[in-house]
This record gives sequence, C-alpha cells and structure tokens, in this order.
Amino acid sequence: MNAAASDIVAKLWNLCHILRDDGVTYHQYVTELTYLLFLKMMQETDQEDRLVVFKASKKNTEKEQQSGIRWSDLMSCTPLRRLDLYKELLRDYGRNGHGTVQEIYANASTFITKPVTLSKLVEGIDKLDWYSVHREDLGDLYEGLLARNANEKKSGAGQYFTPRELIDSIVAVMKPSLDDVIQDPAAGTSGFLIAANHYLRQHNDFSKLSEAQLEKYRHSTFYGIELVQDAHRLSQMNMLLHGIEGGIQFGDTLAEEGEALPPATLILSNPPFGTKKGGGLPTRGDFTFPTANKQFCFLQHIYLNLKRGGRAAVVLPDNVLFESNIGAEIRKDLMDKCNLHTILRLPAGLFYAQGVRTNVLFFTRGASDKGNTKDVWVYDMRANMPQFNKRTPLTRGHFAEFEAAFGKDPFGLPKNTAKRKDTGEQGRFRKFSREWIAQRGESLDIAWLRDENLSTGDGVPEPAALAREAMTELESAYEELRGILAVLGEDEDLLEVGA
Repeated sequence: MNAAASDIVAKLWNLCHILRDDGVTYHQYVTELTYLLFLKMMQETDQEDRLVVFKASKKNTEKEQQSGIRWSDLMSCTPLRRLDLYKELLRDYGRNGHGTVQEIYANASTFITKPVTLSKLVEGIDKLDWYSVHREDLGDLYEGLLARNANEKKSGAGQYFTPRELIDSIVAVMKPSLDDVIQDPAAGTSGFLIAANHYLRQHNDFSKLSEAQLEKYRHSTFYGIELVQDAHRLSQMNMLLHGIEGGIQFGDTLAEEGEALPPATLILSNPPFGTKKGGGLPTRGDFTFPTANKQFCFLQHIYLNLKRGGRAAVVLPDNVLFESNIGAEIRKDLMDKCNLHTILRLPAGLFYAQGVRTNVLFFTRGASDKGNTKDVWVYDMRANMPQFNKRTPLTRGHFAEFEAAFGKDPFGLPKNTAKRKDTGEQGRFRKFSREWIAQRGESLDIAWLRDENLSTGDGVPEPAALAREAMTELESAYEELRGILAVLGEDEDLLEVGA
C-alpha cells in the first residue's frame, strides 16, 4: 500500500472515535463504514450507474428501475435530515438493489442514533484526499482498514482475518495461475482470494490478455462461501474494489451450497474452529465421515472438491492432526485420496488465544483414490519461536526459511520433494514415511524439537499444555456424541455429566 492510501486508512480509523460516543463498537464501525465507503468509492470510480433500485411503479405493479441515493445526495442533505436519508438508502439497496449492491446492503441497519454523529462521519470521509489514491489502490486501502480492525482484537471480527504475512507465504508457495479455479470455502473477508489475485497481477501481463481471458478472470476464477452476513458484505466490498465480481456466496459450506461449488484446482482456506451450530451433523450428503466437528467437515469438503491434480493449503488446529476414531479415518482417507506432502507447524497465538495451535496442510489430489501419500514432510516453525504480538510482530521474513525449504513445486510432486533436505533431529524440516505414520494410529501431530518456551527443562511439555490438548480431544468427543444424539432425536441432556 502506498503512503497516500496508508494515510487515508489512518484517518478513516481515527473517525471511529466519533462513533464511540454513540455506543458503536470497532466491528460495527467497520460495517458502518463499508456502507458509506461503498457509496463514496462508486463516485470516485465513476460506477454510480450501479446505484439503482427496482421499485413498483405507481402506474402498475411491475417494478421499474429508478436511480438510487448517491453520495452527493447525502452531502447535499441537511445534517438533521441526513440520518433519515441514510436509513432510507440502507433499506432501498438492501431490498431493491441490483446484484452486488444488494448483497453488500442485505439486511443492513445502522448503529448510529444521533444525526450529528452521522454528519461528522460523512463530512470526515468527504474531506479526505481521495485524489491522492489511484483507483487500483482503493482495494488495498479497504484491505488495510480490515487489517486494522482485526489487529484490535483476536476475536470478534478478527476471527475472519488470517495474518496477511501467513497468507502471502502460503500463496507464494502455491503459485496461483490464470488457469486455476481458486476457492475458499470459508471466505471470511476474502483475504486468501485477494492475495491470490495480487499474485496473479504481479506475475502476469494483463494488458496482453484477450477479452475472453479477462472475462474468465473476473467472473470464473474466484469462488467462496461465507456463513456470517457481516463478513460476507465485507468480502463482497473487498472483492469488488479489487476488480473481481461475484463468486462469493452467502451461505453454509456444510449444507447444500457447499455441494454446488464448482470443483477447484486450488483451494486456500482457514476454516472456522469449533463445532457445527447446535451440535448437529452437516446437512449435505456427500461426506464419507459425517461429524459435528467443523474442521473435519471442511477438510473433507476441501479434498473432495479438488479436481484431480488440484492442490490445497488449509489452516487447521492441532486436534485435527491427532484426534482418534473418526479423525484417524478422515486423515487416512485424505492420505489415500491426496498426496499430503507438507505440514507447516505454525507458532502459537496466531489465531484466537495463545493456547490454540495451528498448522498448514499442503496436499494435491491424486489421479486415483488410493495410496497417494508416500512421505510427509513436516516443517516445525513453532518450537523456540518468539511470542508474536504488537511488540514482536509477525513478518513475511519469518517464513523465508520455510519457503526455501518447501521449494518451487506447488504440487509437491515426489520427484521434486525428493530434492528436499532432511535436517535431522536438530533441524526444522524432516521427512516421515507413510508406514511410520500408520503405525502411530494415523497421527500427524509430529514434534521432535525441544521447545524451550513450553518445556519444564527436560524437553517434556508443561502440564498446562498437556491439559489443553486433553481438553480439546474430550470436547471434540463430546460434540461428536451430541451430533449423534441430535440425529437420533434423543435428548442431549443425557450427556450432561454431573448436572
């Protein structure tokens, strides 16, 4: 992001102080700002012809196209009338808008209660030096605003935000191409898809693309689903400002919408942690192993939705690597259908609380459905790493050694992974055979380095770390049982121990 765009992001964020007196939270502020910035950016990019509504004509019952409320209408309105006009535009575009406009304003409502508060916000936005920002930088400006919001707190809106440094590293080793169909089944604010778009822009000369190629790029390259409506509207705004139209649905990947996604050649995702709402099983019928555990459901979707030869990189918590029973069956199925060639053990605390540990699984769908994984390479970026926070920020440089070790092949073909160097018990990158993993009950929770940050001095994990892992596995088993009881129509109070 250039200096002018960074300056506007800082000034936009400072405007949130205006809303604090009106009881508006950080996350509500970004949503509110999305409604207003969309209007302003339609003006700045000469796209106000999109701002139309379809209402019933006074002469007959058929709907006719009418011009919608624009930024200039808000500016020319008196301060006392402005809040009423703003509520009207939210209602009109949400109910009667067209295409992406309606999706951005779907079920929109304002948290602002005082006309003077809205007027300060609108006038503050209008006074910014928009002429200093190139049109192609507007998407990065909005992305910067989302990043600022997520960094305020690791929960709430932050659950939709994966660190950009991690995303950029993943995208760099997966090497998207213009031939790819790229998907994120847990899109959030579309961070992975936007990063893939940046990579495509940097590595291709778009001026040489035919009109048919540009059409495919804009409308048939990026796909995703987002379950939370606020995150979906932020995602739509983000994609639109980066020149990408449509592709991100509002819905549930673990329901029928997920089955309807087109098969992908590249899937990049950080699925939500936890269990399906209500503890029930997914409502789609193509999963071999029904489970209430969201991570395992998303993992199944991802490897089943890959085209033959397609590749994926997915962020998953530790319990997916070690959980027994159905977890072991799903891991076995994954390693049969795909070549699970690399696991990156991430530093603690990148998502949610410090106790949540995560990994990135890199795999490629095989030509057949049996015996695709021969060896799994594990890169330990967790042991003896800093505790990343505002004082010690995560940077792209922290991933440099991993990217070099991963190599230049995004598919992890055996002929190329054979060139990797096993660094032994004292290094961070090691190879483990499929047979060895099977003997461990299909566990992929593989660690060998003594971690000075989490040990008692003899290399043994501290009791708190062991307790957290035990609780994770017990909670997952509990949710599995809840899901089974829900399907059988039984009372889940049977599981309330000691109640």
